[in-house]
Amino acid sequence: MKLLVLNGPNINMLGIREPAVYGTATYADLCTLIRDHADKLGVEVEIYQSNHEGDLVDKIQAAYGNTDGIVINPAAYTHTSVALLDALKAVGIPTVEVHISDVSKREEFRQISFVRAYCRATIAGHGFAGYTEAMDLLAAEAKA
Repeated sequence: MKLLVLNGPNINMLGIREPAVYGTATYADLCTLIRDHADKLGVEVEIYQSNHEGDLVDKIQAAYGNTDGIVINPAAYTHTSVALLDALKAVGIPTVEVHISDVSKREEFRQISFVRAYCRATIAGHGFAGYTEAMDLLAAEAKA
């Protein structure tokens, strides 16, 4: 099984960006957690982050035919990107949306998620553990 973990804008700034909201762990810490969990699950994982919407669309499209599941934290593009939704729908790969913070308890505009319309589940407010939960969900679904 191969998983693609996609992260949108500013996720590379974890540990620096709003530590009261996102914590003090870094993006490198998140990547280590994801790789370690993939090893535990016995799955291959590719991790990708971009601050550019088109790059994320390209990565989703490139996953077609060679990826079994996508974990996506679209970050700010959650609330604005029909392009990410359309790319996910086009490739038809099982996807779980993840947010480090609990977006339901933040600003009103953060309540909107375009990608949620396609995703199998949304995990929000569980910190970095949301990524491993999403990986577990996709791995279990693939085995079923």
